[in-house]
Amino acid sequence: MALQQLEHADDHMQECIDNCLEAAQVCEWCADACADEGEGMARCIRLCRDVADVTSLHARFMARNSGYHADLAAICADLCEECAEECARHDHDHCQACAEILPECAESCRQMASA
Repeated sequence: MALQQLEHADDHMQECIDNCLEAAQVCEWCADACADEGEGMARCIRLCRDVADVTSLHARFMARNSGYHADLAAICADLCEECAEECARHDHDHCQACAEILPECAESCRQMASA
């Protein structure tokens, strides 16, 4: 069964699931690539790892229609925004990809938090 076939996953939830999974992927890539960039990347790595973990968890909570997904959505949005700001400070392609993708994830998570 595809996620869009789940009865509880309306268009907003499905978009948020997709955004969270994309954010998790780009942040895993960024954290791994930042490890090879040298000093000054520790905060970026930590935030990207946190985003990857929280966004993948949030996507799973939404997929199972957890009663806690709205609570997690607010944390997810805050973390995505903070990580996007940090990544925007670095010129690396992987950081810029995070800075571009994460605000959309944050926005969709904010919508889920207020739903």
